Amino acid sequence: MAPSVYKIDIQQGNVVTQEMMSRLKPGMTKSQVRFALGTPLVSDVFHPDRWDYVYRFQKAGVLTEQHHVTVVFENDLLKRVEGDVVPASSDKPATAAPAAEEKPAAKVE
Repeated sequence: MAPSVYKIDIQQGNVVTQEMMSRLKPGMTKSQVRFALGTPLVSDVFHPDRWDYVYRFQKAGVLTEQHHVTVVFENDLLKRVEGDVVPASSDKPATAAPAAEEKPAAKVE
């Protein structure tokens, strides 16, 4: 019988909860989004208006949880959020575009 090998649990990326997602409002600035969600795991020089928040959890070497949220900006203001984590207070999926009549959030310093 071969000796057993211990495999550690590995957590990588940004943990984005439903509570954090519910803080996002259309028209928020990049600093407001960074305050609500944290620094994105992926920010591409070629796509500065897109931030990706990726989370993976491996338990004993087996992938058990994976989430991906993409935040898209237009003119440095939050335009839409895509991904598999939805706001807790929303019945709409996260890929739904924000309503045009919503007003921008107040600036957080």
